[in-house]
Amino acid sequence: MKLLQNIFGESKDVIWAQIAKDIGGDYIDGGFWKKDVLRYHHNNWELLLDTFTRSTGKTHVTYTRMRVPFLNKDGLRFKIYREGFFSGVGKFFGMQDLQVRDPRFNRNFIIQGNDKTKIEQLLNDYQLKMLFEMVPKVHVEIKKDEGWFGRSYPQGVDVLYFERVGVIKDKETLQLLFRLFSAVLDRLVRIDSAYVDDPKITLE
Repeated sequence: MKLLQNIFGESKDVIWAQIAKDIGGDYIDGGFWKKDVLRYHHNNWELLLDTFTRSTGKTHVTYTRMRVPFLNKDGLRFKIYREGFFSGVGKFFGMQDLQVRDPRFNRNFIIQGNDKTKIEQLLNDYQLKMLFEMVPKVHVEIKKDEGWFGRSYPQGVDVLYFERVGVIKDKETLQLLFRLFSAVLDRLVRIDSAYVDDPKITLE
């Protein structure tokens, strides 16, 4: 076992359990039949970190995701993700790309959304923008549901959502993700786009 750890590094279970201990969350080993999840409470919200597998027809790809349902006060939607080759191509062909009052952030990220003023208010926070900068391959959005085969939510409840290909085992990245999500939720309340109330939904 020690040899395997030296070759492949610590297992996801070990790392996620340690993260839960460090941040005051709960790591739940689902065993053979259920998923392993890391639950963390920030104020009235429960953040859930897990993995899932998506079939592409010929192959199966595993993703790490983080989700948190919240009561959306004004229907704000956005996607914020790091600039890259394909996003650059999208911009060239007319992809919606909002510009905020921060040239550096505009250079590094694609920002899409349905309310430019509210998104500017959201990102008018130095610490929040630094957290976006620090998370590798960050892609955060507000979604109404999780797609064809994912969960749907009641009226007025949306989900703050992140996913990335592969199983994330980097401790710093995981801790930053929890900090980023907590900061976004707090900021959404600050700009009057989210209620502080518990949405009363438990993710599985």
